[in-house]
Amino acid sequence: MASVPFDQLDGFIWMNGEFVKWADAKIHVLTHGLHYASAVFEGERAYGGEIFKLKEHTRRLHDSAKVLGFTIPYSEEVINDACRQLLRKQGFSDAYVRPIAWRGSEMMGVSAQSNKINCAIAIWQWPSYFDPEQKLKGIRLDMAEYRRPDPRTAPSKAKAAGLYMICTLSKHAAEAKGYADALMLDWRGHVAEATGANVFFVRDGALHTPTPDCFLDGITRQTVIELAKRRGLAVNERVIMPEELSSFSECFLTGTAAEVTPVAEIGQYRFTPGEISLQLMKDYTAEVTPKASVIAAE
Repeated sequence: MASVPFDQLDGFIWMNGEFVKWADAKIHVLTHGLHYASAVFEGERAYGGEIFKLKEHTRRLHDSAKVLGFTIPYSEEVINDACRQLLRKQGFSDAYVRPIAWRGSEMMGVSAQSNKINCAIAIWQWPSYFDPEQKLKGIRLDMAEYRRPDPRTAPSKAKAAGLYMICTLSKHAAEAKGYADALMLDWRGHVAEATGANVFFVRDGALHTPTPDCFLDGITRQTVIELAKRRGLAVNERVIMPEELSSFSECFLTGTAAEVTPVAEIGQYRFTPGEISLQLMKDYTAEVTPKASVIAAE
């Protein structure tokens, strides 16, 4: 994490088609996105100067905006190019990339059809989401009080800012008790995900992961499923009940920030980071490493 507040970092931010100084990338306090969470965003990582699955992330950004009822005024190609240019302008090789789009301040109220749609991209250096040493041993998760909502009550297929309020509350509560994160159930009581990452379990050499019907089918999740299948591992996407957790030997999280992170504990349940979790960690690292970097290293 940054040692200074994020609004005081150096460099540039791409905002509404222009590169502006970091300190000048501001919005008004009466911006609709702040008051009513009418904002969508992406979390991406650059490795070796290349943003991993940039096109897929930008496509999801546009799709999320459509779910929230607005259209981003910049094409996917423009945003992709802006992300690449900004990464070079920031002078980073490995970094975190955050595009965001939101309704502006032209109307203040629940209704905001006339508001300008803004778009910005920020890039900063962000190391491992979890402590690297603890990550290898497996992190500890609490059981969250809040649950992922019924998709009939929330736009669960969008990476929308408002959906993360209960994630922040759940992660804060877990950290206050000494845990790294929390596992969330869905409104039916099924295992869903962590506060910002998808979850996988291992039993008898096969992967089991919740069906993403009320939370995001993460891009990292999709990548890890592909990597597992390349190794001939069975992947079962299905309903998982909390009482099943005692039957799994391994557990790990996946996400752009979390990458592949083994889990050692979820509440009363214990897991041992084993061969499959550690192998998929290595496979994911190899997958995101630009091929030119691998050749140069050889």
